[in-house]
Amino acid sequence: MLDTPLKWFRNIGILEGWSFILLLGIAMPLKYIADIPQFVTVIGMAHGILFMLYLAIALYVTVKYKWPLTRFIGATLAAVTPFGPFIYDARILKPYKTEVKQSV
Repeated sequence: MLDTPLKWFRNIGILEGWSFILLLGIAMPLKYIADIPQFVTVIGMAHGILFMLYLAIALYVTVKYKWPLTRFIGATLAAVTPFGPFIYDARILKPYKTEVKQSV
């Protein structure tokens, strides 16, 4: 199922993107509006782990596929931008979609 680095990169990117959206859209408002900080603790920890994993796999994919440094920098910027991993996946990984689909 997850037998190629690009498939891992894509799936981790999707999880990281959703965790960032949940953190900004649900956990942070609950913390500052409703005074419920527990969601930030849980979602923030999950997002932190996914963020580090996303950057690690982005570095691995950059080396394995001999991507230029600018592509890795783009992945890093996408990780700190809301909806960034989704846009990055749609634009940058588009030429690699056949490899991702063949691995299924």
